[in-house]
This record gives sequence, C-alpha cells and structure tokens, in this order.
Amino acid sequence: MSISIGLLREEKQPADKRVAFTPAQCAELKQQYPQLSLFIQPSNDRCFADELYEKVGVILQEDLSHCDYLMGIKEVPVEHLIANKTYLFFSHTIKKQAHNQPLMKRLIQQNIRMIDYETLRWKNGDRILGFGRFAGVVGAYNGLLTWGKKHKTFTLMPAYECHDYTQLKAELNKLDLGPIKIILTGNGRVSLGALELLKLAKIKQVTAADILTKIYSEPVFAVLLTENLYERIDGKPYDRSDFHHDPSRYRCVFRHYLPYCDLLINGIYWEEKMDRLFSEVDTRNSPFKIKVIADISCDVQGSIPITLKDTKIYDPVFGYDPISMGICDPYTNNSIDIMAVANLPTELPKDASEGFGAMLMEYVLPELFKPESSIIDNATICKNGKLTEAYEYLADYAY
Repeated sequence: MSISIGLLREEKQPADKRVAFTPAQCAELKQQYPQLSLFIQPSNDRCFADELYEKVGVILQEDLSHCDYLMGIKEVPVEHLIANKTYLFFSHTIKKQAHNQPLMKRLIQQNIRMIDYETLRWKNGDRILGFGRFAGVVGAYNGLLTWGKKHKTFTLMPAYECHDYTQLKAELNKLDLGPIKIILTGNGRVSLGALELLKLAKIKQVTAADILTKIYSEPVFAVLLTENLYERIDGKPYDRSDFHHDPSRYRCVFRHYLPYCDLLINGIYWEEKMDRLFSEVDTRNSPFKIKVIADISCDVQGSIPITLKDTKIYDPVFGYDPISMGICDPYTNNSIDIMAVANLPTELPKDASEGFGAMLMEYVLPELFKPESSIIDNATICKNGKLTEAYEYLADYAY
C-alpha cells in the first residue's frame, strides 16, 4: 500500500515554528517505508530550513492537493482548507471552542476527513500524542525567569532565544532563587515536563506536608496531586475515579498552601465542574503569599481565576492587582505576575517537533498503512460531510 503525506506550512498567525516530522525523521521514514512519498510546503517560519528537507529527498511543493494525508500542527485557517482531503492537526473543536466554530463548519461543508491529534487515544482512553512535556519544561522555565525578573536577582535568556533544550538547560546555572517555596500542581505530561525542569535546576523536592511545616534555607518545591488539592464535600475519602467522574462532589483545599507558596507552577487539568484553586478575594488577604504564577494550563479564569487572559511568547507576563482585581503592569511590588503563554512548546520548536514526530512515527504512522484502524477511526471527528457517531454531540456546533 502506497501513501503520500504532505507537511503543511503553519498559516495560523503568529506562525508556529513546529512541524510534524523533522528532516532526520523524514529520512528515516523514507527508508522504513519505501512506498511512502513525502512532500512539504515551503516556509520561512519553520524551525527547519526547506533545504534540509530537500537534502533527504522530501519534495518541496506549494500545492499538496494530491496528497493522501495533510499534516500540520495548529488549526488550518478555513481559507486554506482543501475540500475532500484528509487532515491531521490540532483542531481545538471537540470542546465546542467558540473561536473555531467556523473551522468546524467548513470541515463539514468541504467533506474533509478530520483526524485530530488530540483524539488519537489508546483503548484505555489515554492520549497517544501531545506536546505536554515541552509545555511543562518551558512553562516552568518561564516561571523561574519571571521570578528573577520581578526580584532583579538573576536574568535568564528567554526560551525562544535558546537554540535548543541543551542551551536552555545551561541557562539554569544562572539561577539565584534564595529560600523560596515552589508548588507544582498536576501529574500529567505537562506537570512531568515541569518536574523535569525543576530537577534539572537542582531545586530540592520536598513533600506536600513538608512545604506546610518546615522552614528551608534553600529553594524547594513540592508537587500537589489532585488528592492533595481536593477533598469530598461530604467528608468521605478521596477517590480518584469518583473525582474524575464527578469533580463537583469535591472542594479545593489549596487555601491551606496559600501562606507557604511563593511561586506557583500550575499544570493541573481543569474543567468547569472543578473548584478553582483559590478566589479573587483570597488574593487580597494576608495569608496569600504567591508573587509569581506560571499558569501552564492556561485556562482563562479557570483553575487560576486571576488568569484573565492568555499571553504571547514575546510578551509573556501580565500583572494582577489584588486591590482593583484587574490587570496591571507586571514586576511591581504589589502585582501578582502571571505567565500564561498558550503555545509554550513552540519556544523550543526543534526539540518539541522531534519528540512529537517520534511519537507519530512509532504509534500513528503504522496505523495509516493498515486497511482498517480503530485508532484512526475513533480519532476521526468528521468525514463525508457529517460528524462521526462518537462526535455527534457537536451537532449544534458543527451544522
């Protein structure tokens, strides 16, 4: 079975620098699958130059309409969609995101088969693909960078200016944090990436109990999982499966940590039924000690209610004024400074692309060569001008 794949130029602005496969991975794919043809659109923004793809035999071509599969990263603008084709990218439509409703409608109208990276899942429901690790790495790094800038104790090169992850790691030698307490929330890919960065920074990890009770002469961090953050309203013991089934039965107890947290790195998954970590009113009270928040989850007014907006890579931080309960200039004595960049992995595009492409190669590409694949079918949101059965709940959004 022969197939052709076209690698799309990222058209959504600001242009993302990531790509589904690196040049080295394309070379490997061509060896592994002689029946595979690879094409790529030219791009001035992509983190790998066009010439690097041409050197390994990928055909540089503007028109990809002949390809069997078109692969991008971010949403394809509606004016660039090609009717009757099969696309793979992050569509950000499965939660009925209002800003992408025109995209969802156009996918239906143009008989496009949409295979969303986010919906590629194993039988147990876990996601196969994601950029979470590097979102966590960069988010934690940006949190440390923001702390240094606010307190004028050290300066780190912005992640997007680093050539790669190796250079970013070298920047950590400049840290001068002092005896602060850092809390990291969550235990998914994002939080594991942030944990990786904190360990590379040689910051001591302590327990959730220790962060509340002990005084340290060095910077420390603790990881708070959902069982540390939530308790049953009726007093029954915390149950993980019950919590994920109905989080409205639980209340957040992060208030206990507010007097003992200087820097919060938030990587927790959050949905509307979940109690927020704290309230806007809490920020005005004396036990609230947090001065910098790296909100990697970046749910606007979600788990962090004072994340009033998401931010851009080149302007990553805004201040929150607890008195006016509104946005203010960051890096002042009274501001709580919030880093809420929505597309963190693109700050390390080469490393993020390499990691993502490796997962694509190992777990997804073999499925495309199969006559039938439940993984691909279950990830298909729409085809032949209508929603697939699993996604019919999007009907009022898509038609």
